[in-house]
Amino acid sequence: MPSSKPKPWVIGNWKMNPETPMAQQQLTQQLIDQIIHDPASDMGATTLNLAVAPTFLHLLMVQQQLQQAKSPVQVVAQDVSRFAGTGAYTGDVSAQLLASAGITITLIGHSERRSLYAEGAVVLREKLQAAVKAGLDIVFCIGETLSEREAGQAEQVVLQQIAEVFDSVSLQDWQQHLIIAYEPVWAIGTGKTASPDDAESMHAAIRTGLKKYHPSLVDVPILYGGSVKPDNAASLAACANINGALVGGASLDAGSFIKIAQAFSHNCKAG
Repeated sequence: MPSSKPKPWVIGNWKMNPETPMAQQQLTQQLIDQIIHDPASDMGATTLNLAVAPTFLHLLMVQQQLQQAKSPVQVVAQDVSRFAGTGAYTGDVSAQLLASAGITITLIGHSERRSLYAEGAVVLREKLQAAVKAGLDIVFCIGETLSEREAGQAEQVVLQQIAEVFDSVSLQDWQQHLIIAYEPVWAIGTGKTASPDDAESMHAAIRTGLKKYHPSLVDVPILYGGSVKPDNAASLAACANINGALVGGASLDAGSFIKIAQAFSHNCKAG
């Protein structure tokens, strides 16, 4: 268990959704209405960190809309280039470009990037280095497949995913700029969710693994991702080692996303 439970993070990963700029604006406005214009939502930056990750195409549009509404919701990049600065890297967006646009957080290592784009340890190390050099905070995603879990290798796999990149950035960067998101691959977009006991057990193992590198890393926030929904959010939020959620499909419905966020916000207040 962390020495003091950190303020939770609830991040909505919109992936390649919604389809049109208008739909992006509508979803963003629905979030704003839920948080700011509905006093019953009881949401704010004091009880949790709330964020969404739109597509690169709509990243700055969503950021501007949230800022104009004075919303506490932050904007996260879904990925970042392994290459720094500017240059002949067609299709990439570097950490410096994100930082210059006011984006301060990025996902790295999401299971879809690992599986669909064959991103392995070398690429992930370079992305981590590029991100911290530009001053970005990082949500580093780890998780096992169903076959790895059934073979009894789940803990070994996720701890190895950390070990493969750990020395690519400094201990200070881990202390100040890293968040872990445990996302069992078999639970992403499948409707299956790790039970609260299974999720808590894995989060505790990750925390113990981090502590072995340095005692201070016991306080690194660890989020759960994998078919998080309003009906399981409260039980996940109650787990001592789960410090928030990386939400996929449910984040595309503002009402569902806010209910998940409320579960973690209320648990934080109760604690």
